[in-house]
Amino acid sequence: METIILFAPLVGALIAGFGWRITGERAAMWITTGLLFLACAFSWIVFLTHDGVTEQIQIMRWIESGTLSTDWSIRLDRLTAIMLIVVTTVSALVHLYSMGYMDHDANFKEGEVYKPRFFAYLSFFTFAMLMLVTSDNLVQMFFGWEGVGVASYLLIGFYYKKPSANAAAMKAFIVNRVGDFGFALGIFGLFFLVDSVRLDDIFAAAPEIAETQLTFLWTEWNAANLIAFLLFVGAMGKSAQLILHTWLPDAMEGPTPVSALIHAATMVTAGVFLVCRMSPLMEFAPEAMAFVTFLGATTAFFAATVGLVQNDIKRVIAYSTCSQLGYMFVAAGVGVYSVAMFHLFTHAFFKAMLFLGAGSVIHGMHHEQDMRNYGGLRKKLPYTFWAMMIGTLAITGVGIPLTGWIGFAGFASKDAVIESAYVGSQGGYAFWMLVIAALFTSFYSWRLIFLTFFGEARGDKHTHEHAHESPTVMLVPLGVLAVGSVLAGAIWYSSFFGKTNEVVKFFGGEYTEPAPELVEAVAERSPKASELHYVMASAPGEAAIYIAPENTVLHEAHYVPTWVKLSPFVAMLIGLGVAYLFYIVNPALPRQLAESQRPLYLFLLNKWYFDEIYDFLFVRSAKALGRFLWKRGDGATIDGAIDGLSMGVVPFFTRLAGRAQSGYIFTYAFAMVVGIAVLITWMTLFGGAR
Repeated sequence: METIILFAPLVGALIAGFGWRITGERAAMWITTGLLFLACAFSWIVFLTHDGVTEQIQIMRWIESGTLSTDWSIRLDRLTAIMLIVVTTVSALVHLYSMGYMDHDANFKEGEVYKPRFFAYLSFFTFAMLMLVTSDNLVQMFFGWEGVGVASYLLIGFYYKKPSANAAAMKAFIVNRVGDFGFALGIFGLFFLVDSVRLDDIFAAAPEIAETQLTFLWTEWNAANLIAFLLFVGAMGKSAQLILHTWLPDAMEGPTPVSALIHAATMVTAGVFLVCRMSPLMEFAPEAMAFVTFLGATTAFFAATVGLVQNDIKRVIAYSTCSQLGYMFVAAGVGVYSVAMFHLFTHAFFKAMLFLGAGSVIHGMHHEQDMRNYGGLRKKLPYTFWAMMIGTLAITGVGIPLTGWIGFAGFASKDAVIESAYVGSQGGYAFWMLVIAALFTSFYSWRLIFLTFFGEARGDKHTHEHAHESPTVMLVPLGVLAVGSVLAGAIWYSSFFGKTNEVVKFFGGEYTEPAPELVEAVAERSPKASELHYVMASAPGEAAIYIAPENTVLHEAHYVPTWVKLSPFVAMLIGLGVAYLFYIVNPALPRQLAESQRPLYLFLLNKWYFDEIYDFLFVRSAKALGRFLWKRGDGATIDGAIDGLSMGVVPFFTRLAGRAQSGYIFTYAFAMVVGIAVLITWMTLFGGAR
């Protein structure tokens, strides 16, 4: 069953990519979609029946070189099972949705064959992602990691006739190479220290790595902190964290189903998965994890501020993704990996639905993406409207306060992240950044709803008059994702954010009572420390995630003050109220505010000028270096030297030789006399004739 899950998308990609001439376009689309639904069904069976015990399923022997031995194996545990359902469910629904969305694509002429290629790319992307999440060693993971990068390049640049799409694909590919270099260095470092790239070997050696010093860049580092940091650099690239985030909004140049697939549940969550997968090592790297927490909180705040002023409906949701990924990294950074996976899990449902809902709006509005040209669409697109409403209720965290789980999916997971951040950061920077980001998230999410579906129709009158609901094949995935957006948080709340022993049992670990001295130390902060349980695996990594005995964040997060539990709900209400005032009560206020605070507005609209800074520091300098090497190096030096030889020295000697070959006997006789005179003179002076 596990092998079918892994290879079904690859088979579909090969059929659609190379066999569509035999099967036909329509059949190729149905085959790839059917195989994804088969993989999805098996993934849910695995998730619901798996007991949490780690299994290794060998597929083939792969690389044998010296001490390096890497088999191609499937690592099946609870973490893998979660990622399987996330990846295959979203991918299967995206495949189905794409059959309607790509049916009459305006970017291609009638008769052009593009749909089999698109479905082949989608299926190849899914296979690469499954390779990544099922990997049993870091080389196999890196193979899937790079495969995802190649597939994303192909999908983002699918509209190859658009220069902006080609530029966005190149940008995503290049920026991700920066992060991938850090990931590769981390793998090299682990092989150097452990002499293995197998996850079990690395996890077993984690305590020893924590006691090792490693020389890197002429400085001594704690090996665990250095390796954890390098691995996180890789995660920063894939998960679009601040500094390496600039590719994510531009990736909107791809078709909308691609946005849902890449930005909702698959590629961008690979970094979060990597940090959680490596939790046995990360637990021994407190300085690196403090950096993860800081950068995640900063990213959540940064992306939320930029989302406030974006006008492209897909870019608003893209920055929302960037912000929510920051939440996940904060949870992982403070040591509650199960909560990071919880938010990843629920986020997949509501974010995929928001992207596909946006695609339904774009499809109904004849590919118009500027929200300023929408308005009043709730009657024209009723099913899309309610799907987007459910997604917005989920992402903004609507629920019954203090219950923890009675509410939409995002309510349960986002509150769990914020409560954990309060404990892990001692109520400091990370907590407040996430609360402020929650307020901004509520504002821009409701701004999207109000601008799109409420108020008067704006923009082209003809487009509004002919706006229409999407076909059933596009609406069915929205309905399925809506169910997940409502129920996913409530059903699995205890499994991801229950008492420590419940969470550990769900992820397949062993748990025992903590040491008495630990209970005493924790009792000062937590009134119910006696209930505390920990995973105490005989070797780190026997569970899908590993919680070190001194890590009490998951337990203490259940006993934070009431005002902390209420803070995200209050932030959501404030954001909703301000958005309602700005876009329903007095729609003139946003323009007035933007004009009165123009520098701030332009700062946010231009995304904190990161693209301009990078253009100045890296792009222009790289172009200047290229021009110098071209003009001075290649042109003046290399070509100049060759041209000098070919146009100066060689012609001179050619003319000289030509004159010597005159055809007159006296010329040759004169040359002979001169030659004899030179030889006699040489022999007289230097030949020893004395």
